[in-house]
Amino acid sequence: MNALRIASVVFWMAMLIFSADSKAQSGAANYYERLSINFLNALQTQQEDEQYIAVYSKIDPDSLENALQTAVQQNVFWINTYNAFIISQLREDSTLYHNRSKFFSEKRMKIAGLKMSFDEIEHGILRASTWKFTFGYLKNPFAPDLELKYRVSETDYRIHFALNCGAKSCPPVRTYETVSFKTQMNEQSRRFLNQVSQYNADKNEVYTTAVFSWFRGDFGGISGIRHTLIKYGVLPKGSDADIEFADDDWSMDIHNFYTDE
Repeated sequence: MNALRIASVVFWMAMLIFSADSKAQSGAANYYERLSINFLNALQTQQEDEQYIAVYSKIDPDSLENALQTAVQQNVFWINTYNAFIISQLREDSTLYHNRSKFFSEKRMKIAGLKMSFDEIEHGILRASTWKFTFGYLKNPFAPDLELKYRVSETDYRIHFALNCGAKSCPPVRTYETVSFKTQMNEQSRRFLNQVSQYNADKNEVYTTAVFSWFRGDFGGISGIRHTLIKYGVLPKGSDADIEFADDDWSMDIHNFYTDE
């Protein structure tokens, strides 16, 4: 067998192995996506959720990391997971919400054999190790291994219109899917922002969600917030409206699910 034929055989063997690995990764990604969707659906229909919590605790850490290869896959799994555990835990014990700071910062979930907090999922994984109280401007240079292992490859500011914190002012919960993620996120952003924002053309000002204030760096500052409000139809094109942030309603609400109405 000459060198050219040997090289050809090696190439095609490598391609077969790569194809098999890609199919395995794709199958694993679909499995984890479906797990997160089924978990949320069970909660929305008032079913028991113990079986899902048990499965989450036994996920293989490396399998999860290797399966979620794209930013979309990562966002879908972790957004669905965050929202599902919020509802699950508050449904089990509503008194946890009496101390919200502790509720979000305490390691309350077991995922892939690791104890995690809601803050770690939101700020460590979905916001790629951005410190919680820096308005979105400072990253954590000493991010722990958990965040390094699972954090998104590309931060999407629209997560702030998708994550539900269990309060009335939070965005509604919906199940996200990789095949329609971009469309779903744009629909969610447009709908939520138009529901919570009030534009006064005479005064050239807009009142909108305090989420923009807390995470202004994620949006690119005030100019980026204004651009987002224009993009989703809250403000007219070219607007230079002053932006005011409304107070949030922190009354607990775990039944705020997205509807097509």
